[in-house]
Amino acid sequence: MAALLLAVATALVSGQPSSAAGRPAAAVVPLGVPFLPAPYPLRVTIDSMVAVSLTVDKDVTIRLSDGTTRVTNKYTFTKLQIRSHMNVTQRADGHTVVIDVPNEGSLGGYDSAGKPETTTMWGTITNVCVRVLFKICGVQGLLDFFGSLIPLTAGAEDFSGDIYAIRTVDDHAALNSTDNPVHLPGTITVTTP
Repeated sequence: MAALLLAVATALVSGQPSSAAGRPAAAVVPLGVPFLPAPYPLRVTIDSMVAVSLTVDKDVTIRLSDGTTRVTNKYTFTKLQIRSHMNVTQRADGHTVVIDVPNEGSLGGYDSAGKPETTTMWGTITNVCVRVLFKICGVQGLLDFFGSLIPLTAGAEDFSGDIYAIRTVDDHAALNSTDNPVHLPGTITVTTP
């Protein structure tokens, strides 16, 4: 399931075309996977989550499988803990793929040797809410700003984003390691017209 999820999830995050007028072309960053993300972003929603050691690189250019590029954000964190309900939906070329995790799950964390795993997400966060004394929504601009300066660990609610790719790896795993950095107990559904 992890391999299928990676293949599906690699179609995430949306952005703007890299040919913005007056802007010099940025270098295209390879995603380090054996295939390119589809031009159809995944719609990711999470009811409640915690991102651990989140950093943000803004205006990163990625290449898609149709040869086009997108300027988007790159989010890197040690762990994404899903507290409740994650839904990933991709609609493309006459089919719909849905990954639904109804309860808890995680991407990344720490392996059995106590070393950090890494999750990277390329895309655009369209909404995120935080709760201080009360719930405050639409703070993704602040998240992007502060995450580009310092690593953040924060809980959030009502996350939604258009994502072109998600990659979770154990950078320190030995060849015989059975540690799996993806824990998404749920269902995968594919429908066609």
